[in-house]
Amino acid sequence: MSARAKTTAGFLVLALFLMLVSISSLLRVIQLREHSTLAEVLFIPSAKAVKRMSLGYSGLLADLYWLRAVQYFGNHHLARAKEYDLLDPLLDITVSLDPKLEPAYRFGSIFLAQKPPQGAGRPDLAVRLVERGINEFPDDWRQYFNLGFIHYMDRHDYIAAAEAFERGSRLPNAHPFLRLMAARMRAQGGDRETARLLWQNIYDTYPDKTMRSNAVEHLNALRYDEMIEQIQKRVDLAAGELGRQPSAWQEVVQTGFLRGIPLDPKGRPLILMPDGRVQYSRPDDFPFVQLGLPKNRPTD
Repeated sequence: MSARAKTTAGFLVLALFLMLVSISSLLRVIQLREHSTLAEVLFIPSAKAVKRMSLGYSGLLADLYWLRAVQYFGNHHLARAKEYDLLDPLLDITVSLDPKLEPAYRFGSIFLAQKPPQGAGRPDLAVRLVERGINEFPDDWRQYFNLGFIHYMDRHDYIAAAEAFERGSRLPNAHPFLRLMAARMRAQGGDRETARLLWQNIYDTYPDKTMRSNAVEHLNALRYDEMIEQIQKRVDLAAGELGRQPSAWQEVVQTGFLRGIPLDPKGRPLILMPDGRVQYSRPDDFPFVQLGLPKNRPTD
């Protein structure tokens, strides 16, 4: 073998060695403690540093970091963790390595936005992530839908939600649903029917089982709130007829406003509190409900 061939072969072996060491180091770094749920440390928090170490394999590493982000979210979600400290750094590294990894924007923003334990409770970071997605996919109406959804559901900013839906509705291929939602945001804001339309759209358009299950829970919660609201109205009517709060369900039944003791969706009797409020006996069985909760208990 000639000296030139030997030199070339040596450089190839060295390059291969460096690539394997770099990839091995990065794989080791992203093996963040699988079973921990609260206090964790991200060893390389800089996307730029990770990209330099990738030796041109940034797309592969982006997939690995996205997989790690999904696993991290899933483990914390199942453990009902209160903190998701590594979620935003993992997502930031993912989309920095591969800005065209569209699911990271679409699903990652929902992971960030929802309140613990369902998510990180950081709608501000979710908005920032979606805006990055819009910069990469300016013609994708789903990015604008996500942005409006987060502004409405998690930030309760109906004007910002309307503006996001309106931005998306101007796209040539925009779903007509965006224009409808923009109008509803301007006109009605936080009404229950608007929430139902949004969650139904999530269920209909997202293939991910976790997202669809989450949408079903929210849709159920809206139905349960309607049920409690109707029962509460009947209790209030009975109180007006009695001239005081009814002391038991039987008094409400005797006034004719109920046929029997009302049951929750699990088949258990609802509780009639001394102050006339209708309450679940086991409220933890009904995530995301706004009504029927103990007094002064925060809603999801």
